Amino acid sequence: MKTKRKPKTLHITEADFMLANRRAARLEEIAEHGRPVTFRKAVHKSKKVYDRKRLKKQLPEE
Repeated sequence: MKTKRKPKTLHITEADFMLANRRAARLEEIAEHGRPVTFRKAVHKSKKVYDRKRLKKQLPEE
């Protein structure tokens, strides 16, 4: 005869709680503004800063 199994209980961890809150906040933000809001904007890069990629682009190809 088979033994009866206990029904699995749902355990919500702290990580699950934080993830759900972040997701809810993001969905709320999108609903409010119509799109995701970006907080990190690209900062203007000074031309005086050494940049190897930019120097390679400036060199004429032979």
